[in-house]
Amino acid sequence: MTKVGLVMRKIQFTEAQGPRVFADRLQQISRELGVEIVFISPERHVSGYDWLPGYEHEKGDLVNYDIVLDQIYKENIDHVIYTVSGFTYLKMFLKNSVLFPHSFPDPALTGYEMMKPFYQMVDKAVVQTEFLKRELNRNFGVTDVRVIPIGFNEGLAERHFDPARVVENRVLWIGRDEENRRPDLVLEYARQNPDKEVFMVFGGKRYEESMKKYDIPHNVQLKFALTQDEIFALMNSAKVYWSCSKFDTYGMPLTEALAMGKIVVKPEHPCYDHISSRHSFSGNERNWFELVNMAVASPHRVSAENRDYAFEMFSSHVMKQGYRAFYEDWLR
Repeated sequence: MTKVGLVMRKIQFTEAQGPRVFADRLQQISRELGVEIVFISPERHVSGYDWLPGYEHEKGDLVNYDIVLDQIYKENIDHVIYTVSGFTYLKMFLKNSVLFPHSFPDPALTGYEMMKPFYQMVDKAVVQTEFLKRELNRNFGVTDVRVIPIGFNEGLAERHFDPARVVENRVLWIGRDEENRRPDLVLEYARQNPDKEVFMVFGGKRYEESMKKYDIPHNVQLKFALTQDEIFALMNSAKVYWSCSKFDTYGMPLTEALAMGKIVVKPEHPCYDHISSRHSFSGNERNWFELVNMAVASPHRVSAENRDYAFEMFSSHVMKQGYRAFYEDWLR
C-alpha cells in the first residue's frame, strides 16, 4: 500500500473538530483506494491555546521541521499533504508536497500577514472550494489546484435524520471561542431573543475555560468536544443552523447542516458561495438576528432541497471520487 504523510499540528489531531474529522475521513477513504495515510505532527512547540509567542502558528512551525522530517523519513514517505502553511518548505526536501489549507491568508483572519510569505512558495494545492482555487491563482499565481470537498458522513446523516425530533425554536451554532468566529454575536442574539433555545458547540475542551469570561444567557446551552454521532443527533434537533464567522476555508458544519435538512443562515462573504441551496440565506451583522428569526418562523420544519443539494455536492462519496482522480495523477 502506498504511503502518504498528512502533516498537521498536534492540536489539530487531538481536538474534535474540522481538521481531525477531515484527517480521519481522508484516512478511511484513502485506505479504500489503496493508500495509507500516516499522521505526522510536531511533538514540541505546540500550545493548548492560540497565539502564544513562539507556538502554534507559522513561525513556531519552522522550528519543528527536524521532528517532522524525522517522522517522514522513518516511514519511507515521499508524498506529503500538509495543512499548515508553515510547512511549505517541505518541498525543499520532498518534491511531492501538496498544500491542503485549513487556513488562508485572508484579511478577515488574525495573523494573515504572517501566512503570506509561506504561500509565495506554494506550487500545488488541493482545496475545498472553487473560491479558494480562484484566490490561490489571483493572489499567489498558483494554477495547479484541485477542488475536492471534505465529504460529510452519509451514514450519520441518514441514521440521525428525523424531522419529528426537530425543536421549532432551536438554533445551533458550531465554532470556537475566537474573535473570527463571533461567539459574542450568538450570545447577544440569545440575550435579545429569550424565547429561542440556542446551542453553542465547541470543538475542544479548552473552550470550557475560555467561555467562562462571558455572561451566558439562560437560554444558551454550551457543549464541548462532541463526537460526530452527538453532533449529528444535535444537528437533527435544531431547526436553524447559523454561522457568523468572518471567513472559512470550507465550513464543514455548514455542509453537515445542509445534509440534515437544516434552514441555514450564513455570512455573505464569497468564501461561502458553495453553501447555496433553496433554504440557505446570506446576511451580515446588520440583519443576522432578523434572518435567524425569519428562519425559525419558517413553515418548513426541514429543507428537502438543502438535503438533496448536500448529498449531491458534498458527500463522502464525492470526496472519494475526487481523491481517486487526484491519487491517480499524483502518485503514478
